[in-house]
This record gives sequence, C-alpha cells and structure tokens, in this order.
Amino acid sequence: MPECQNCGSFVTTAYARVFAPDGMDHPRVCPNCEDMVRDGAQVRKARSPRNT
Repeated sequence: MPECQNCGSFVTTAYARVFAPDGMDHPRVCPNCEDMVRDGAQVRKARSPRNT
C-alpha cells in the first residue's frame, strides 16, 4: 500500500497516483504533513503556518 515518504502515513492509491512524482508509487508528503509542502522536486518546511 502507498505511504508517505516523509511521515510514513498510509495514503490511498488515488492520492498517490495524483501526488506522487511520475514513476514513483509513494508521495513525498501527505495531508498529515502539516508543516511540509512540495516544492518542485523537493520537500520543504512551510513558510506560513497551516490553519488546522
């Protein structure tokens, strides 16, 4: 099953298909990674706090 490369949380196959880079089965960050965002080919700390 797909999982987040950053935190190890389970993600759905549909989420991985949309948000994982081409040729990869696991996304780099997920909705559980509140302080991280995708930035091109990298993952970085969010510049502003997330409103949760």
